[in-house]
Amino acid sequence: MKQLTPLDAQFLAVETATTTGHVGAVLILDPSTAPGGQLGLAEFRDLWSARLHLVPLLRQRLVEVPLRLGFPYWVDDPHFDVEYHLREIGLPAPGHAGELGEQVSRIHARSLDRSRPLWEAYLIQGLERGRAAVYAKMHHAVIDGVSGAEILAAILDVTVEPRMVEPPDQEWQPEPMPSSLELLGRGAVSSAANIGRVVTNLPRTLPHVIDLPGAANVPGARVVSDVADAVQSLVNQQIRPRQADERDLTAPRTPMNGAITAHRRFSYGSVSLDDVKKVKNAHGLTVNDVVMAMTTTALRRWLLDHDALPQIPLVAAVPVSIRSEEQHGTSGNQISVMLAHLPTHIADPAQRLAAVAASMLAAKEQFEAVPASILQDVSAAIPTALSGLASRALFRLVTTPGPPFNLFVSNVPGPQLPLYVAGALVEGVHPVSAVTDLTGGLNITLFSYDGRLDFGLVACRELVPDVWNLVDYLAEALTELVALTDAAT
Repeated sequence: MKQLTPLDAQFLAVETATTTGHVGAVLILDPSTAPGGQLGLAEFRDLWSARLHLVPLLRQRLVEVPLRLGFPYWVDDPHFDVEYHLREIGLPAPGHAGELGEQVSRIHARSLDRSRPLWEAYLIQGLERGRAAVYAKMHHAVIDGVSGAEILAAILDVTVEPRMVEPPDQEWQPEPMPSSLELLGRGAVSSAANIGRVVTNLPRTLPHVIDLPGAANVPGARVVSDVADAVQSLVNQQIRPRQADERDLTAPRTPMNGAITAHRRFSYGSVSLDDVKKVKNAHGLTVNDVVMAMTTTALRRWLLDHDALPQIPLVAAVPVSIRSEEQHGTSGNQISVMLAHLPTHIADPAQRLAAVAASMLAAKEQFEAVPASILQDVSAAIPTALSGLASRALFRLVTTPGPPFNLFVSNVPGPQLPLYVAGALVEGVHPVSAVTDLTGGLNITLFSYDGRLDFGLVACRELVPDVWNLVDYLAEALTELVALTDAAT
């Protein structure tokens, strides 16, 4: 048994009729490299079945502590059925990217069944040019970007011939389900330990509460933060100036921000990683800086399309992995978030790129001034029995005056070598993330793989119906940056 962390539990708590808490990925496959030139459901299931023991959580489900006197636990599912989790579907001809995007949109909009392990994978046949795809989704309570990539590595291979995986010493048998009494006992002990961690971490955390996205919209948050900062200074017998975030991180209202529905749109595409690095090296930037510049230009064009370009920059939330070396290979979430301006209001490409670079530098400096574990610490302070109600009420509170930020933009590093699924070459890995009322109606996530940046865009259908336009705009934004770089050299 393993208990969810407070932050993991929050990804469960925020789910509603219109909000799902899972994330996923679409893998585009070339089956011609597989034995017999095709990949069927039998081979797909055989591959997964032989490797389930490498990721124990794939066979575990949630159990709640009675009376919610503790966070839920992962336990072996006594009725685990791999055939339920691995499915096969086909696309209508001609199987273009649009048809795949529509199929993924429908599946991604459906919540996972909490009475079973929180994942599903679909082998999708019928793509054009003889291609196939795999769409897999897993609850965010199980994985973040880094741990998700590690699970992919357990299933995929680096050679056409699948590697030999040592079978477990003995056939898997589920551990007995815990009794209500055992869960109550464990929950009481963990709750007491959690209270101790909260008390220990609060003096470090409270001065930075105001730095959380949307915290300024919560009545009294700034007072609490300032008082805690002053008290901490006195306790340390040192009066120090508060390292306040002097940026105006007011997110403008845009068509992509509003109450989301239960419907989704998904689109995907790829650009050359060499082109990204060319821009990066010429301007002294990072890959993530170039990603943010591409995103800024693409969103500027989209906002112009909708006659909705604000006169101030957008605000993007950028997830940051805080996973330590010791935590690699473990499940759950080890993430924090930083806020950055996207200067969509700047028309000149060169000035816009410079503004993005300055914005990312300021965001990183502010992020480093805040405890990396602040999301975990604040999540731990929410009473377990009220976590769902409290989380949803807090979301409503921080979004009522306006969005705390406009969208999530995430960049996940991946392997720079070809991967295979049962011998079928993986041509692309496109993330499928989540959208909520808090995060906005659009999420842009990128994954670097084998010389490309593969991106996946997921959106609320009613807020961003033309999500495929943004795929083109991202590619054209990189073309513009490359031309800008060539002109300067």
